[in-house]
This record gives sequence, C-alpha cells and structure tokens, in this order.
Amino acid sequence: MASAEQQFNAFLTGYSYWDNTPRGSSQIARPVVHRQAGGSGTYRDPVTLAVGHVKHGGRSVMDFPAGTRFYIPRLQKYAIVEDLCGDGNTPQYGPCHSGYNGHVWLDIYVDGKNAGGQAANRCMRSLTGIQRVIINPAPGRPVYRGPITESGCRLF
Repeated sequence: MASAEQQFNAFLTGYSYWDNTPRGSSQIARPVVHRQAGGSGTYRDPVTLAVGHVKHGGRSVMDFPAGTRFYIPRLQKYAIVEDLCGDGNTPQYGPCHSGYNGHVWLDIYVDGKNAGGQAANRCMRSLTGIQRVIINPAPGRPVYRGPITESGCRLF
C-alpha cells in the first residue's frame, strides 16, 4: 500500500542538460520510469528529480528512495526521484543532502537541450526557492505538460 500524501516546504532548484553530470548529457543514476532524465510532468511521465545522498560503504544511499513521486504545484508537474544531487566523495557534506535553512533540497531536471544553456539557466533561476511540494501524490492534479524549459518554464 502506498504512503498517504503529505505536504511540506522544500527548497527547489533545477539542473539542466548543460550542467548535469556529465555535462551535456541527460544521464541519470537511478532510472525508474526513464532511461535518461526527462518527463512531461504527468503522473505517468513525471519529470526526473535528483535528491541528496550519503556515501555509505561505497554505496550512495539516497535521501528519498528511487521511484518516490512528488507533485510540485508551482510548476504543475509530477516528478519522480531518479537521480543523485551532489558530486564528489563526500556528498553528505554538500547542500543537496544537508538542505537549505532546514528545508529538504530537491533538484528538478529542467532539460534545456533544445532551448540552449542560457534559456535553461534563466529557467533554473526563476524556479529556485522554497515552495510547497506533495510527496506520494494521487494522480489527477492539474498538469502543464512538456519539458520545463522548452515549455516556457511556466510558474503558477
């Protein structure tokens, strides 16, 4: 049985095709729905989300398990945990894991491959901030479909 919906405030940032690891790629660490980062934002095709992690015994332990779904009302998008946020040998000391001012840090894939790096950067700046998110959301919420940057980086 799935967990019930819960709402909380999180610090949301974005990452793009242009600043992904490796740069200029849509590679992801924990594929669930997609083989590469992406998604239109629907419940069936959620946008890839990266979360903080800790290195433990040579493995990366994610702050939220791969496959965890979120709904982000400000973007009108469903998202799914499929990637790691934070690089290096000690990601647990980086902001993705430690959070921002007591808030969980979530990093959503804004794409930008077809729109270009400058458009992706503008989009990431515009959506960054503390905002309400819903974990384990039910299907049926309003959705503005399309890759985030390429669909105009619309905020609601």
